[in-house]
Amino acid sequence: MRCPYCRHPDSRVVDSREAEDGKIIRRRRVCQQCEKRFTTVEESILAVVKRSGATEPFRRGKVASGVLKACQGRPVDADDVAKLAQAVEDEIRSKGVAEVPAHEVGLAILKPLRRLDEVAYLRFASVYQDFESLEDFEAAIAQLREEHAARNSATANP
Repeated sequence: MRCPYCRHPDSRVVDSREAEDGKIIRRRRVCQQCEKRFTTVEESILAVVKRSGATEPFRRGKVASGVLKACQGRPVDADDVAKLAQAVEDEIRSKGVAEVPAHEVGLAILKPLRRLDEVAYLRFASVYQDFESLEDFEAAIAQLREEHAARNSATANP
């Protein structure tokens, strides 16, 4: 890190602190030549790799926007959507990679959305998984029914 005062290329870290749940690191440094102190801020950037190969920064707001479209007209609270978007970001960041395929973002959305609202899940899945026929919807609904039956039998037989 170059010193902002004398432009010397070497500095020593005196103190490091995390901010925003570890997404940002503030480092207090001292220049090895002029001995002046300065602060640097390091931020981890998560990039999404689209099917075309282009990358763009991950945006939690984009996740929330897509989920809100799927939840349109459903009894879903905006706070729940915000929590879902945060959970998706946390799951993706926990993988510890700088770039994640867009497909993995979609997969990370499907599971919590299914728990939040099954109709919204079907809407999102139909676009995300390119449902092309009635059979695709029927298969997804059958899977949801099987999961309901399994849950109901597990709670009925403790």
